[in-house]
Amino acid sequence: MPRVDIDLRVGGRFRVTMLADDGETHDVSGTYLEVVPNRKLVFSWAWRSTPERESRVTVQIEPDGDGNSDGCELMLMHEPFFDRPARNAHEQGWSGALVKLDRWLHGSAAP
Repeated sequence: MPRVDIDLRVGGRFRVTMLADDGETHDVSGTYLEVVPNRKLVFSWAWRSTPERESRVTVQIEPDGDGNSDGCELMLMHEPFFDRPARNAHEQGWSGALVKLDRWLHGSAAP
């Protein structure tokens, strides 16, 4: 069963349990290191299965450059990774999540 617990404040924790298409669950958690409302989140990231491989995620949101008040640019940086396969898996996961978010924001599909 997918689940999300969030305490969105510096020092607060989050935990996300995701359900993959194959029925496998994936459990990740971390601590918020920086919170700038509507602009930036920085948090640690560790899978329950490999807690020793903690990494860091930075998400920044900026108004888009064309002055469109409805648009923005999202920059996501996740580092460091234990190895290349971990980096590739996270790239695939984040890319898929962002595609789903874009579809949801534009009303073309549920996330």
